Amino acid sequence: MRRKSEKLGAAISGPEVTDVTRAGFRLLLAGREHFLSFQDFPWFKSAPAWKIRKVEQFGADHLHWPELEIDLSVESIDHPPRFPLVWKAVP
Repeated sequence: MRRKSEKLGAAISGPEVTDVTRAGFRLLLAGREHFLSFQDFPWFKSAPAWKIRKVEQFGADHLHWPELEIDLSVESIDHPPRFPLVWKAVP
């Protein structure tokens, strides 16, 4: 008889940016991978990869990029259409 694997506990590591491409970046958060496209999240488009990789989490729903002064809720990453963009680039 085979034993079923037990369900893993809660993730204890913080958020991690695993890849930055021309189209966006991959964020590993609580055991799930998210892709943040620069189209949906334009604040990151011109940022150097090292600044994008430096992400912190405050609470279950608050992510902060200190080098870029960007704060996002996890919900806005999961459901971008619910959060229309109000930011515009300054020429």
